[in-house]
Amino acid sequence: LACFLTHIRSSEVTASSRHYVDRLFDPDPQKVLQGVIDMKNAVIGNNKQKANLIVLGAVPRLLYLLQQESSSTELKTECAVVLGSLAMGTENNVKSLLDCHIIPALLQGLLSPDLKFIEACLRCLRTVFTSPVTPEELLYTDATVIPHLMALLSRSRYTQEYICQIFSHCCKGPDHQTILFNHGAVQNIAHLLTSLSYKVRMQALKCFSVLAFENPQVSMTLVNVLVDGELLPQIFVKMLQRDKPIEMQLTSAKCLTYMCRAGAIRTDDNCIVLKTLPCLVRMCSKERLLEERVEGAETLAYLIEPDVELQRIASITDHLIAMLADYFKYPSSVSAITDIKRLDHDLKHAHELRQAAFKLYASLGANDEDIRKKIIETENMMDRIVTGLSESSVKVRLAAVRCLHSLSRSVQQLRTSFQDHAVWKPLMKVLQNAPDEILVVASSMLCNLLLEFSPSKEPILESGAVELLCGLTQSENPALRVNGIWALMNMAFQAEQKIKADILRSLSTEQLFRLLSDSDLNVLMKTLGLLRNLLSTRPHIDKIMSTHGKQIMQAVTLILEGEHNIEVKEQTLCILANIADGTTAKELIMTNDDILQKIKYYMGHSHVKLQLAAMFCISNLIWNEEEGSQERQDKLRDMGIVDILHKLSQSPDSNLCDKAKTALQQYLA
Repeated sequence: LACFLTHIRSSEVTASSRHYVDRLFDPDPQKVLQGVIDMKNAVIGNNKQKANLIVLGAVPRLLYLLQQESSSTELKTECAVVLGSLAMGTENNVKSLLDCHIIPALLQGLLSPDLKFIEACLRCLRTVFTSPVTPEELLYTDATVIPHLMALLSRSRYTQEYICQIFSHCCKGPDHQTILFNHGAVQNIAHLLTSLSYKVRMQALKCFSVLAFENPQVSMTLVNVLVDGELLPQIFVKMLQRDKPIEMQLTSAKCLTYMCRAGAIRTDDNCIVLKTLPCLVRMCSKERLLEERVEGAETLAYLIEPDVELQRIASITDHLIAMLADYFKYPSSVSAITDIKRLDHDLKHAHELRQAAFKLYASLGANDEDIRKKIIETENMMDRIVTGLSESSVKVRLAAVRCLHSLSRSVQQLRTSFQDHAVWKPLMKVLQNAPDEILVVASSMLCNLLLEFSPSKEPILESGAVELLCGLTQSENPALRVNGIWALMNMAFQAEQKIKADILRSLSTEQLFRLLSDSDLNVLMKTLGLLRNLLSTRPHIDKIMSTHGKQIMQAVTLILEGEHNIEVKEQTLCILANIADGTTAKELIMTNDDILQKIKYYMGHSHVKLQLAAMFCISNLIWNEEEGSQERQDKLRDMGIVDILHKLSQSPDSNLCDKAKTALQQYLA
């Protein structure tokens, strides 16, 4: 019986919905208009009814009527209103409207001379474009659309509000910013900041925040724009005063932040230090709503990220470091939220607060040792970060790793807090199967934990780090290859023979040579650094060269012959100098005339760094107290090395001059 009743009810709904759609096809235009008006009243706030009408094909018919030349302006306007109402429903509704090509139809409608119809089309476009399922590109497909929208800005306060809202939602990235900028967005929107309508002022402000974000060209222009005799930054400062609505304060602070980060406003300017920064700190307080606290903390993190002075000022403003600790306790069961809907919303979004706090802590602790200490001493902070590493939300995990990475730049903390909380354990877990963006930061942090003074180095080695890092060096992502090889380089520094052997075995010589011919300069430099660390201390040098000598000499030859910069060649000559310091390894150089000629060539190079590196090789080969030194000295003399040493002993570079004199003494001894 229940099923039967449900069936009747749903068919009733469909029948009444069908009646609305059928009326759209009436031959009498007056009845069609009345049908559209009745439909408008039926769908307001009724998602079920909206879905039914879409399924029954109302959208193509409404769009047809909207585009028919014979339709009255009133009918067209009502059709645009109903379509706007349907778009206010679910994301699926918007998808259905997009499938029926609603955007080109509405954009066409903007060419009408009738203002009410234009406003209805814009309102509907605003609703469609602000939906997450609508591709922003649809606004830019036809090159005539943006200039036409700019021209419509002067028509009414509604066209101003809707167009600014469309722009701020559809401006994603530098290409869009450039299009809007080139069509006069700055000049056309600036005067709207003094509009009598709060909504217009607010949407204009949002436009400027998206236009200025990471865009020096726009930001530099904004600094000098005058509105009613006042510069834009001064207007923004007025809009972030305490008596203004929070949304306005936050968005103005964003505009000033983005202009500052784009280099248009100095970091020590009063409008940043005395206005923007304190306003953003205020947004982090308990009194603010969850989304305001999130936006405030994230914007502040972005503002202070590159500037140590701003980090210091922020850290002592309104007890910010302690204030952020509250982000982890909210909402608790005792939160004073009487509104159940609000509590439900905040519980679902509490992870955004934790993410924002981690981001801001990462920025605060980026440079200053005292600030890092304060952060770590904040109640249970290390435990909270460690917990953050295993949260289900990727964004929280990423922010927690960034925060840890920032704190791991401290030698003191690596030796204490990081060890006390065994941070390396959850970090190794994160590295097992994380998305690339997390892997890049986590592996970067692992490089710090593997520095020779870090107590975590041993346990990390024991937990299979070598294989993990060798795996990273094979990544498609150059940042991961760099971090993998960098961490191995740190691991090999002053390491035991066993660790070096493990690295060489896990990495394989094939992979080592692949990395030495990597197109990314950072990868090549770090790989040379790894080789240099592997080839240090005599027994290790001799052992490694006895098993891998031929390939290593081949790689060195290739690099010295290749088109590489000074730094790469210097590192390579330093590797040769290390090989020349071996007991048996020396012979691999002495029996290789090609390499000897290259060393001779670099002794006479125009760049002092390369001359010095080549000198180290020669000094290590001719050192008197070592077996076979006489034969080596004779061979090098026959090659003309002594003549070059005499010449270098007259060098204006004191370092080079001293090294040459020391080498010549070996011949005299």
